[in-house]
Amino acid sequence: MGMTIGEKILAAKNKKKYVEPGELIIADVDIVLANDITAPLAIKEFKNAGAKKVFDRKKIVLVPDHFTPNKDIKSAEQAKILRDFAYEQKLTHYFEQGQAGIEHVLLPEKGIVVPGDLVIGADSHTCTYGALGAFATGVGSTDVAFAMMTGKAWFKVPSTIKFIYKGKLNKWVYSKDLILFTIGDIGVDGALYKVMEFSGPVIEKLSMDARMTISNMAIEAGGKAGLIEVDDITLKYVKGRAERKWKIFKSDRDAKYEKIIEYDCEKIEPQVAMPHLPENTKPVSKLEKVSIDQSVIGSCTNGRIEDLRIAAKIFKGKNVNSRVRCIILPGTQNVYLQALKEGLVEIFIKSGCVMSPPTCGPCLGGHMGILAKGEVAISTTNRNFVGRMGHPESFVYLASPAVAAASAVAGRIISPEDL
Repeated sequence: MGMTIGEKILAAKNKKKYVEPGELIIADVDIVLANDITAPLAIKEFKNAGAKKVFDRKKIVLVPDHFTPNKDIKSAEQAKILRDFAYEQKLTHYFEQGQAGIEHVLLPEKGIVVPGDLVIGADSHTCTYGALGAFATGVGSTDVAFAMMTGKAWFKVPSTIKFIYKGKLNKWVYSKDLILFTIGDIGVDGALYKVMEFSGPVIEKLSMDARMTISNMAIEAGGKAGLIEVDDITLKYVKGRAERKWKIFKSDRDAKYEKIIEYDCEKIEPQVAMPHLPENTKPVSKLEKVSIDQSVIGSCTNGRIEDLRIAAKIFKGKNVNSRVRCIILPGTQNVYLQALKEGLVEIFIKSGCVMSPPTCGPCLGGHMGILAKGEVAISTTNRNFVGRMGHPESFVYLASPAVAAASAVAGRIISPEDL
């Protein structure tokens, strides 16, 4: 019996030739990740257990990105816990604010995660690295504490659902639209504790930036991981930045899938997820008139250079509606710098957008764009739960950078086609 990509990686990290769904295993991890919200608890449990040294100082990654630059005393104290621990343990991969950015944009950019890795992170969107052909998944802070001590984590081997995207993308349709459409189709628990394996001719043509957007939101369908097979596009991205050797795993022809779902992308329009779940999707053309107060373009989902280029294309020569606040959040310092070099930042500022330093900020209702009661935002982030970006009686719509930019100009949610 053949195995899927996910099963092969878990088998390799468990030093076994074969694993099957439902099997409980203890596996060796390649990267252990935490941030300024989740790491302090992991560090506390690490010390409570009597541990003195991490298992490998090169394999622990700490990134202060959620409430940074620190918004208040409490967040400053959280960040200090990371900083002190990183220096105490002499961690190779601790990134201070001027070097850092949003963790799930930063790690691939730095070449810290490579194909074939097993990555756990105390953040649900760790699944982003599945775009690199790595089995990457979010875990709790106590699991991170255990992994920091031992280099190991336990798993129940998940089954895999294969998604095949055929046809070609329509104008103004991007990877964000594909994943929103998929979540709208199967629901927020449609892939609960499953590996989502994304494939097909449409996926094969996507850039790495676009692929990471898709893998990032696997968790929004309940997915344990969101994997894309390594190909020449992956290797071109990895070569020259990878810190370590990598190993490519591909699903066998006779691999067993729980189900296979196919989509004709020529039938997919730009999508919008309405409050208060990512599964509440509609084509933007079917949305009734929705006025907005804020547009957010960035996050670990859509804060890469390709996303900013898409938004700048819309904004060039236009102005943000006078009743709308538009916030642009580059994913990392390097993304910010590249946007400066390409003149994108000038376009944004001349259009009336506000540039933010790289941070998760408004995505989790942290800072840099909190919503008041009754306010409406369109956002390129990944979640629109009740109170996610501020007041519990605010409303968040999810969309691509193109739709978010066009809506900022119009003052209401529209397709770029309608500008």
